[in-house]
Amino acid sequence: MARATDPPAPDAAPRQRQVSPRALGLLAAIAVVAYGLDQGTKYLVTTNLAVNETVPVLGEILQLHYVTNPGAAFSFATGFTWVLSIVAIGAIVFIIGFAPRIRSLRWATMFGLVLAGAFGNVTDRLTRPPGFGVGHVIDFIQVWGFPAIFNVADIAIVSAMGLFLLLSLRNVGLDGVRRTDDAGGTDDPEKASADAPSTP
Repeated sequence: MARATDPPAPDAAPRQRQVSPRALGLLAAIAVVAYGLDQGTKYLVTTNLAVNETVPVLGEILQLHYVTNPGAAFSFATGFTWVLSIVAIGAIVFIIGFAPRIRSLRWATMFGLVLAGAFGNVTDRLTRPPGFGVGHVIDFIQVWGFPAIFNVADIAIVSAMGLFLLLSLRNVGLDGVRRTDDAGGTDDPEKASADAPSTP
């Protein structure tokens, strides 16, 4: 007979490692939508504007300013295009391989945004002039007072980093559980509904 002090049977561990279809679906949906917006807006800009052409949207507050960027987000590291391409491809491979471990919808959102941003800009580097792996990224969003011109992929990456900081500060794990919550509370409605006791 098992004693009261014996540890519980390890039947919960396999359940914790199960893939969450909702988290995977959300990650994929966000990645596809954000990537589509990035590439769609870049197509509209490249087919309707000339390089360095500016079109006011909200006066000087918001403008479309078509430029090509050999560097990273917001024109950083302009001399390392090949390195940036390799890093972005590595990030994409990592996220795809890591995705089955994610069960939190909020973490799925974060990784979906990162995947879209990395894939959006690396698509430019692999397919646009001056050549494969060193192509220049299309940037076109200019906001008054902001020191750089950016695109939708950059917005996705920055939004993901903001969400990453928020989730980290709140100690939310990949399973949606807040580690600082003594009651084992969750920030993930999927896990909360799964863990709720059933009504007879």
